Amino acid sequence: MTAAESTPAHPEPAEDTSVTADEAAVVSEAPDVEVPSTQGAPAGAEPVTEDRPEDDTSAPAPAAEAAPEDDTSAPAPAAEAAPEDDTSAPAPAAEAAAEDDRSTPAPAPTPSPRPGPSPIPRPRPSLPRPPAAPAAPAAAAPAAPSRPAASSAEPWGRVGDDGTVEVREGDAWREVGQYPDGTPEEALAYFERKYADLASEVTLLETRHRAGGASASDLRTTARALHERIVGAAAVGDLVGLAARVDALTGDLAAESATEAAAARAAVEEAVRRRTELVEQAEALAARDPKTIQWKQASADLTSLFDQWQSHQQNGPRLSKSVSQQLWKRFRDARAIVDKHRREFYAGLDEEHKGVRDRKTRLVERAEALAPRGEDGIGAYRDLLEEWKGAGRAGKKADDALWARFKAAGDALYAARGERESADAEASREKIDAKRELLVEARTVADESDLAKARATLTALQRRWDEIGRIFPRDKERTLDDELRKIEQALRGREDVDWKRNDPETTARANDMTQQLTDAIEKLEQEVAAAKASGDTKAESRASEALDARRAWLRALGG
Repeated sequence: MTAAESTPAHPEPAEDTSVTADEAAVVSEAPDVEVPSTQGAPAGAEPVTEDRPEDDTSAPAPAAEAAPEDDTSAPAPAAEAAPEDDTSAPAPAAEAAAEDDRSTPAPAPTPSPRPGPSPIPRPRPSLPRPPAAPAAPAAAAPAAPSRPAASSAEPWGRVGDDGTVEVREGDAWREVGQYPDGTPEEALAYFERKYADLASEVTLLETRHRAGGASASDLRTTARALHERIVGAAAVGDLVGLAARVDALTGDLAAESATEAAAARAAVEEAVRRRTELVEQAEALAARDPKTIQWKQASADLTSLFDQWQSHQQNGPRLSKSVSQQLWKRFRDARAIVDKHRREFYAGLDEEHKGVRDRKTRLVERAEALAPRGEDGIGAYRDLLEEWKGAGRAGKKADDALWARFKAAGDALYAARGERESADAEASREKIDAKRELLVEARTVADESDLAKARATLTALQRRWDEIGRIFPRDKERTLDDELRKIEQALRGREDVDWKRNDPETTARANDMTQQLTDAIEKLEQEVAAAKASGDTKAESRASEALDARRAWLRALGG
């Protein structure tokens, strides 16, 4: 292609080569663009320069420099940031040569086909801009493909004349892609950045393994996926060594995964045991007699069991679907039974409360109907109160409302009694004074020695006492009655003593005993005198003791 044909616009760079062989083949099918010669160019011909869009300075980094799509977690190497700083970099060497040879006439233009659109279905960004480089001589020949150096410093990659890039794997070379529109250094730098991306991911994976905290099984899965990407990767570097690092890490993770799996199985077994306990507690609650259950506490217990179940489900290890569904079915059925029993209990309780409410309402109406009877209705009200106690409960609110009405009806009856008692207490003041005067007269009965006369006086006072009548309040009446009763009991005590003393039978028995004691005393006195005469002190002492005893008995009888 001549410089004249390329004057309107510099040929667009070939599209970025991907890591797949199919895309590399597509790139290889694009026609090569020759660098225009600097000899024989017309004097007035424009130099071959690359036209860059005005908004290219703010364009994102080319896709060729971005990390692979499935490596979003790997940090991009520093080398990928370089293209964004190259917006002001000079044009490639071919463009610099064309700049220096503006006055050199160019040969006649030779028609050459322009590269067609890429067959890749997705759009591709342009190749990264090459870094700044010194201008090459106009007659500089194309760079020869790189060759391996000495075995101790043999490079990991090389670039062919057609821009094909290869990587060394052991003693063999493998093609990784093409970079036709740049220098060999740029081509190698591009694919070395691909290798740097993979190396960064391996380093990150090793760091996560050393730091701990991540699941060994997850890290092992990531390592396997990374190993598959390293094998046959479109990158230039020590891929074999990188794969060996991943293999070593995979071996370490395999042992840790086994330990982790054992711990996970133990955790699952413990979770199954704990959930089974929750199910058994719920089933035990469902098996209880609904009539004996305190439903407020039972509901709180079942709610607590359900909260524990949810906590285990959210925070505990994941169980197998079959075991989890089986346990949940048992727990759900137990909850359904408890809920059914609770609804039945409260439905029956509502029906019972309704019946009690009706009975108590009728009792209230009957109590309110006693109001016209006043104090005389208190007896009937007490009967209604006994019926109220046996009626049962109608619910707190209904009971409170009905009891307020029932109590108000009773208060009206007792209020009528209170009014009557107040009137009686006012009328009883004179009666109280009169009975106190009678008590003063009754106390003189104790001083009367003649019991018959004292009894007659007290009887007359008692008749006058009864004529005065009842006294209100009752406590004052009881106090006055107790005072009169004491006086009567004192007189009765005196009468009992006198009766015992003047009883004919008692007197006859006492006289007979007195005669016997008198005879015994005379006989003992003779025995004492005889003992003294004979000088028998022992007999005298015995007779004296018996004599003293008989005399004491005689004195007791009043002799």
